[in-house]
Amino acid sequence: MPKAYWIARVDVADAETYKLYVQRNDAIFARFGGRFLVRAGQFESLEGTSRSRNVVIEFPSYEVALACYRSPEYAAQIALRQSAAEADVVIVEGYDGPQPGER
Repeated sequence: MPKAYWIARVDVADAETYKLYVQRNDAIFARFGGRFLVRAGQFESLEGTSRSRNVVIEFPSYEVALACYRSPEYAAQIALRQSAAEADVVIVEGYDGPQPGER
């Protein structure tokens, strides 16, 4: 079963409130097996539009990633994040097929 990923692009307007949102997420993500792969590192936008912060969180499966987002614990977090930032969030299933050079 392939893993799944939350991909979020965020513009923070209220840094203090957003910091509280980030702190409260640790226990929620841990409960669902979430693991940060990207957390606001250096980036260069080569095409299209971008936001100031990029985040990628890996989950054990697509179902678990959706369950985390839809959980009551995270629902409260969504409201907190939306009060502090604008974000684009997608959940995408990973790929387990052949890779370049493996055919």
